[in-house]
Amino acid sequence: MRHQPGVLIVEDEPAIAELIAVNLRHNGFRPTWAMDSVSAQCELDAVLPDVILLDWMLPGESGLTLAKRWRAAARTKSVPIIMLTARGDEMDRVAGLDAGADDYIAKPFSTKELLARIRAVIRRRAPEQASGVVYIGALALDSGTYRVTFDGHLLKLGPTEFKLLHYLMTHAERVHSRSQLVDKVWGDHVFIEERTVDVHVKRLREAMGENAGHMIETVRGVGYRLTVQSSPARPSPISA
Repeated sequence: MRHQPGVLIVEDEPAIAELIAVNLRHNGFRPTWAMDSVSAQCELDAVLPDVILLDWMLPGESGLTLAKRWRAAARTKSVPIIMLTARGDEMDRVAGLDAGADDYIAKPFSTKELLARIRAVIRRRAPEQASGVVYIGALALDSGTYRVTFDGHLLKLGPTEFKLLHYLMTHAERVHSRSQLVDKVWGDHVFIEERTVDVHVKRLREAMGENAGHMIETVRGVGYRLTVQSSPARPSPISA
């Protein structure tokens, strides 16, 4: 039997949740509905979904708070989260992404667009299952254990930053435009603004720290490149 991806819908408006659930069922997904943070946590504790559709405005704890908590928890940190909200301005989108969301869709949205975004986050998670270690200078990424180290020190990366770094490391020294990164990291059918790439590059640099962060170069007017040439030559753990 073909696997039906599970989708947890965290939405306090029954009419919206039912509309989403019906369309998901008709398109081969297995939806589950939770109307608040407590029931959502119960559903997650019982069965881990393939994707979480998370409304920003919820009774009790907000979707933003839940996204931060689930990203910090080992069991749920790699589950893709798509924020659903009526808050559509840039500051809110950035806040949602900074909280750990993989994607963001503002209400009202089309069912076709929502389905495309769900398929995209599932697609881009799949390549991570392949194991292997990639080395660039003092930077090492192990896709089998989901670990990234620089000079032997463990770096803490979110799931989207991990995907982005993995792609840049496996295509080092090449310059990638923002649109190319959207296609290769997020998926070629995802509806995502190129500004989102800048947000995740900023978060990735911060997670990598000052010794490794500038390995990711901004190429003005073009995009980004990961290069060992920009990193300090094997920085000593003992500072002068």
